[in-house]
Amino acid sequence: MPRPLSDRIMTMRLPLSKDNFATIISVYAPTMTNKEAFYNQLASVLSGIPRTDELLLIGDFGARTGRDNDKWPLVMGKHVIGKCNSNGERLLALCSEIKLIVTNTMFK
Repeated sequence: MPRPLSDRIMTMRLPLSKDNFATIISVYAPTMTNKEAFYNQLASVLSGIPRTDELLLIGDFGARTGRDNDKWPLVMGKHVIGKCNSNGERLLALCSEIKLIVTNTMFK
């Protein structure tokens, strides 16, 4: 069952098999105000996810990741447009820290 943690973050833990689970975190990041509080809450939520769970972090981050694939080769692909914004920097840093990939940069 989905569990709302705030008006911007929701989680759901799904059984995959006997002892395997997937945790889905859905977010709607602020674009202007309260960014710090949002990312602090998201970090807190992420720290509570069991390391053995498969993790999917999805949502609207209001992020533009820019074209600097060389700076983030393990996090993003080469199919990006535009310039990086502050939410893009935060998203890339977060993904790098928890070893996630911005998947929509992998496809043309």
